[in-house]
Amino acid sequence: MRITCLHTADSNIAVFENTAQELGLNQHQFRHVSRPDLLAAAEKAGGLTAEIRQQTADVLLALSENADRVLLTCSTLGSAATLASESAAVPVLRVDQALAEQAMKTAGKVVVLCAVETTLEPTRQLFAQVEKHPQAQCEIRLVAGAWQKFKQGDLAGYLQAIAVVADAEYKQGAACVVLAQASMTGAAQLTQMGKPLTSPECGLRAALA
Repeated sequence: MRITCLHTADSNIAVFENTAQELGLNQHQFRHVSRPDLLAAAEKAGGLTAEIRQQTADVLLALSENADRVLLTCSTLGSAATLASESAAVPVLRVDQALAEQAMKTAGKVVVLCAVETTLEPTRQLFAQVEKHPQAQCEIRLVAGAWQKFKQGDLAGYLQAIAVVADAEYKQGAACVVLAQASMTGAAQLTQMGKPLTSPECGLRAALA
């Protein structure tokens, strides 16, 4: 199967390649396209505008012409995948859809961590839309200062900051901690109190289901 991933951070290419290897998906052909300008535009605009959503959907549609599945890995731009899927001949998926669906099957407190402010609202909307366990309670949190480290190229500091907050949430009774953005994935290897859910693993499993 040909799977094309649209990223908005170059570093996410390795994240998805590593996750595919861990899941034993080497038989599938992965293609990665990176468009940091799309996320930069959303950050500058203070969130996802209709224009950026359409622009992202157009990129996804173009990629769908030479793929069996297209995955949008940026949670800020997530709803563009829904828009593109209305016209595409193959499935166009947002990588955090399966993440939200799996997380909200949890009975108890589900804490969703975001690193960038533009992801808060799209993530809140997504988690509100999916089917949920009757006892699931969802809280969306921003890991303060983390995104600044990411943008400065301090990936280790970025992931450590996220892991510290994730562990604190587990200590305070979270039944499930979710890392909303693909770039946060490495923090799941650094936590001591539990293993957070990550979008590359959930998204790739769903894409191949």
